[in-house]
Amino acid sequence: MKAIILNTNGMLEESLVEIPQPKSHEILIQIKASGFNPIDYQMLENELERKLISSPILGRELSGVIVDKGANVTQFNIGDEVYCGSGSMGSNGTYAEYISVPEAIVSLKPRNISFEQAASIPSVGLTSLQIFNRLQLKPENTILVTGATGGVGSFLIKLLLANNIRQITATVGSEENKQILLNMGLKDHQIINYKEDHLIENILKANHDQLFDIGIDLVGNYMAEIIAEVLKINGAYVDVTALVTKDGYEKLFNKGTLIMNISNYAYSMSKKYDYYQNSLIKIKNLIETEIIAPPQYKTIGNLSLDTVLQAHSILKNNQTQGHKLIMKH
Repeated sequence: MKAIILNTNGMLEESLVEIPQPKSHEILIQIKASGFNPIDYQMLENELERKLISSPILGRELSGVIVDKGANVTQFNIGDEVYCGSGSMGSNGTYAEYISVPEAIVSLKPRNISFEQAASIPSVGLTSLQIFNRLQLKPENTILVTGATGGVGSFLIKLLLANNIRQITATVGSEENKQILLNMGLKDHQIINYKEDHLIENILKANHDQLFDIGIDLVGNYMAEIIAEVLKINGAYVDVTALVTKDGYEKLFNKGTLIMNISNYAYSMSKKYDYYQNSLIKIKNLIETEIIAPPQYKTIGNLSLDTVLQAHSILKNNQTQGHKLIMKH
């Protein structure tokens, strides 16, 4: 099969590799579409993410059709349309024509959306749902979300609003991204452009000059320090990026902040695969009942090295404009 692989020099290249054979509890999926995530290029550049590489074929989420299955597979049939996140499960990645994964991490895809839309969901959906479930929010909680029109941010805002959590302040970097949040249901005063002067004052003004209960950091770096400034004593800092700076961490520590690390990888380490399947089924139901709309997506191209490199560049330069990047197979 055709695949984009990481060669021994740490560079990506097109290659032909064997189609994986499903083990007894695995299904073989012909990939129809796959999604790109920042971790895809970070694995090539950052030491922490590089440790997560389990296959020379990168890529972590997909939708497709089951074409073969192991002898002990009971939940699925050949021909089923499915979607899943596949990172770090011992399988090859999604920059390929086929993938073999444990049936325990897979869900039928939402019936009312395309393969491309389905492939845009797993990573952002799993992350957003984990944040929401672990915070156990109340309507009165005040929440700051940075990077709110990225993949996770957009999905999370939809999830919050669908559950009547409305005391949200969100940061964006452009008028176009502000409009995305307005279309979702946030009000003008809840959306702050982080590029404008007096950022901390503007964020606090949006919250009636009060400190926040919770900061959800989808940006990292200096934004961690901004969140630390505007959090209450004993507030909660939700870290999705593993990019807390030394100054940011010191401020959070001094405020007695609860730091909540969000990691989907944790469940694969302990082989709690039902976390993935149960979460995807929950998201499937939310989308089929139209409680939540799937992410906005942009198809970059077909399975090729050029498509992968272009997607990585767009992600690295923060040029997604609120769209999930998708590759067709």
